[in-house]
Amino acid sequence: MTHSHQAEQDAAQRELLRAIATDLGHPPAPEWVKAMDAVPRHHFLPERIWLDDGEGGYEPCDRQSDAERWYTAAYADAPVVTQVNDGAEPEEDVWASSSASAPSIVLRMLEDLDVHEGAHVLEIGAGTGWNAGLLAHRVGEANVTTLEIDGAVTARARTALHNAGLYPEVVCADGEKGWPPQAAYDRIICTCSVRRVPHAWVTQAQPGGVIVTAWDNPWITYGLLRLEVNAGVGEGRFSPHSAFMLMRNQRTDLRIYRDVVRDEHQPDESKTGLAPWDVTGQDIDAQFAIGVRLRDVWYARQQNPDVKGVTTRLWVATTDATSWAAVDYAGEHDDRFTVWQHGPRRLWDEVEAANRWWRDHDRPTPARFGITVTAEEQRFWLDDPGSPLDG
Repeated sequence: MTHSHQAEQDAAQRELLRAIATDLGHPPAPEWVKAMDAVPRHHFLPERIWLDDGEGGYEPCDRQSDAERWYTAAYADAPVVTQVNDGAEPEEDVWASSSASAPSIVLRMLEDLDVHEGAHVLEIGAGTGWNAGLLAHRVGEANVTTLEIDGAVTARARTALHNAGLYPEVVCADGEKGWPPQAAYDRIICTCSVRRVPHAWVTQAQPGGVIVTAWDNPWITYGLLRLEVNAGVGEGRFSPHSAFMLMRNQRTDLRIYRDVVRDEHQPDESKTGLAPWDVTGQDIDAQFAIGVRLRDVWYARQQNPDVKGVTTRLWVATTDATSWAAVDYAGEHDDRFTVWQHGPRRLWDEVEAANRWWRDHDRPTPARFGITVTAEEQRFWLDDPGSPLDG
C-alpha cells in the first residue's frame, strides 16, 4: 500500500471510530480500537457488494469498477450486503442473504460479550470473517471458533482471515447446534437473529458463561439478548438495538395471497379504533412488546388494494397460516377502521389486547423484557424472572 493510500485508510478509520463512539455514547475500548486497526474491515468485504438502490432494493457495486463507492461503504457505520439470494444469480427479486453488520453494532455486541484475553469463544455466523478476526486479535486465534452454514461464505471468510494472518477455526456447520468438539465456551456470540435460543448453546457454555445474540420474532426484527448461563439455564435481558438477518434454519417464507388467504374464506367484519400504524409504525417499543406477547404473528402492508375506497390494507396472519385479519384504511379522516377476521383465532382482537397490555404496563421498552431458557421452554418475563408474561 502506498503512503497516500495508507493515509486515506487511516483517515477513514478515524472517521469510522468517531461514528461508532457517537452510536455507543462513548469511545470504543482501546483493546477494540487496536483490533480494528490490526484487522481493517475492507479486507473482509468481497469484490462485489450490494448497496441500496434508492427504491427499496439492492444494486451491485464492484470494487474494480466503482472503487470510491466501494471503499466509502467499507468505512461507513452501516451494514453492507455481501451476498444476495443465498448466492444464486438474482433474476428479478433481489434479497439480502448475508451481510457485514454495521461496525457500531459489532462493537456493541462485543462489549456485551465482555471477553477477556484467553477467553474461549464460539461465534455463530462467520459472515465475512471480520468479527472473528476482531475476536482472534483480542483473545487469541486458538481460542476462537466460528461457524457458517453457507459453504461459499465459509470459504471466503476463511480466506480473508488467512490473508490477514489469522487462523481461528472456521467451520461450515449448522450454528443452531453449536460446535460440541470445542465446548465448553466462556462466550458464545450469534451474529444472525434467532426466534428461539437453541438450548445446545446453553449446554455448551461454561457455568457463568455469556451468550449474546441478535433477536427476531415474526412481528419485528429487533433487540439484542444477553444471557448468563448457570446450572443448564440461560437467563438475561434484551436491549433496544439491532436488526439482523434471521438464522437460515429459523426462516419462514410466507405470503398472504399464496399461503394464507383463500377465495372460499368468509371473514367476520367488525370495527376498531386502533390505527394500524400504532402497532406497525415508528413506535418500536410497542412493536417489540406486541411481538413478544403474540410470538407467532406477522404482518404485511398492501398499498392500494383492489377494494373500493381503501387506500391501505394491513394484513396480520399466524405463521402456521391458519388465521388472518385485515384492517382497512380509507382516508386521512378515518378514526374507525374496518376489520376482517378469519380462522380459529381472532388475530386483530389479540393485537388490540397486546397493545392494551403494553399501555397498561407503562409502555415498557425492550430493556424491561427478559427471557429464561431451559431445556423445556423459553419463558419471557417483564422486569424480573418472577413476573412471567404468561403468569
